[in-house]
Amino acid sequence: MTVFAEHPDSVLARLAALRAADAPTHGGHVLSYVYDSGLSEIDELAASAMRLVQPVNGLDPTTFTSVAVMEREVVGFARALLGGDSDVVGSVTTGGTESCLLAVKTARDNWVGDGAPRLLAPVTVHAAFHKAAHYFGLVLDLVPVGADGRVSADAMVERMAPDVALVVVSAPSYPHAAMDPVAEVAAAALERGIDCHVDACIGGWVLPFWSGLAPWDLRVPGVTSLSADLHKFGYAPKGASVLLTRGRDRQRAQYFATTRWPGYPVVNATMLGSKSAGPLAAAWAIVHALGRNGLATLAASCERSTAALVELVDGIEGLRVVGSPVGPLLAVAADETVAPERRVDAHHWADRARAHGWLLQLQPGCTQADGSRLPHTTHLTVTPVTERVLDELTAALMLAADEVRGVPAVTAEQVLGALPPAVAAGLASPDAPPLDAQTAFALLGLIGLDDGSDGLPERMAPLLALIEALPAPLTERLLVELLARLVEPRG
Repeated sequence: MTVFAEHPDSVLARLAALRAADAPTHGGHVLSYVYDSGLSEIDELAASAMRLVQPVNGLDPTTFTSVAVMEREVVGFARALLGGDSDVVGSVTTGGTESCLLAVKTARDNWVGDGAPRLLAPVTVHAAFHKAAHYFGLVLDLVPVGADGRVSADAMVERMAPDVALVVVSAPSYPHAAMDPVAEVAAAALERGIDCHVDACIGGWVLPFWSGLAPWDLRVPGVTSLSADLHKFGYAPKGASVLLTRGRDRQRAQYFATTRWPGYPVVNATMLGSKSAGPLAAAWAIVHALGRNGLATLAASCERSTAALVELVDGIEGLRVVGSPVGPLLAVAADETVAPERRVDAHHWADRARAHGWLLQLQPGCTQADGSRLPHTTHLTVTPVTERVLDELTAALMLAADEVRGVPAVTAEQVLGALPPAVAAGLASPDAPPLDAQTAFALLGLIGLDDGSDGLPERMAPLLALIEALPAPLTERLLVELLARLVEPRG
């Protein structure tokens, strides 16, 4: 007698077929989302570590004591790397979003004041803080940034007041790789008794080895917490991040505990209860295997490749690098100082690069509260493996630019023009009523976003133009419907 409805080998064969349709996670052809060390030994080490703890529940480190040891050692390594002293404590979380949520929750619970607390941050702060403000009832106060993506310290300080529970700065920001003025903002926050979080989710494990940076981490007085993702430039599998907090009493507000039910006492340092110990074990193993020197060597590779790509883009007529990137990432925009017929639209460029086998990340433009506009851009994240494919990537990016030079950017009118006039007018109206699921699904079909496939549209530029043009609540609702339909059972 067998308990299997399908033979395990058949199941794994189907999974392998499904994975074959994914974007490649190794080899450097995807310049966002994946962080490839280029070391097969690291992948094998992570897989072996995860297998060893596969049945372990990270919920209770008193039962599974290995969890406590691994977390203690990972937090200790991170604390030393990121400038913390013995007053800094921390937790391993399931990713940057959870680290950011917990930093906001902790600051909110420690805040003393009346009314709704405020979360103060630059426009470029990660979307996780939008989610945190929404979940935990804070008012999100976003400060406009300059054309280089960097926020002014004076502008941040001017908005500090007793109702601010937390001020957030990025090291660096994801959209433009801009290093926010950490020291100036943290000093002002300290003077006013306001908590200050440094979101180093993307930079935390690589910036300690980057050239020429002023202090930006827990060495800076006034920085009360810092997040750094192990599953980015710590090269661990998803999802593992570290949240470090200055002061035990401050950090204890991060916890949830209750004995007010007839079951076991519940004490959670993070949002989850039961959780896999796999990512923690993988991160712990990689930290021990690489150490500071290994991380420094990989960071040096990233720095060389980033410098080469900045130089490349600066040399492509019609394109420009936004600002002065810090860390292994950059944003690219059209160079509007050249004649339109020589200009390269960043989104058309990314679409053509994808046609040549390279996935870059398209980012929409943004109109800020002061009326200034940040242009739409294309984002590139650089990893150690990038150096191995740099010549091939360079050729593809130059070819893609040549192929779309002079092609105007997609406009909202072009996208909406394919729709019946009444539908287009209704979509663009800020007074449009909320959409139910079926109406939203029908609109996706009219716009051309629901083609029955599980992947990205062949060209992303029209979608990004639509996102920029339509009211944010509407595009958010349509994107929710698009993603929700992808995982609904079919038939």
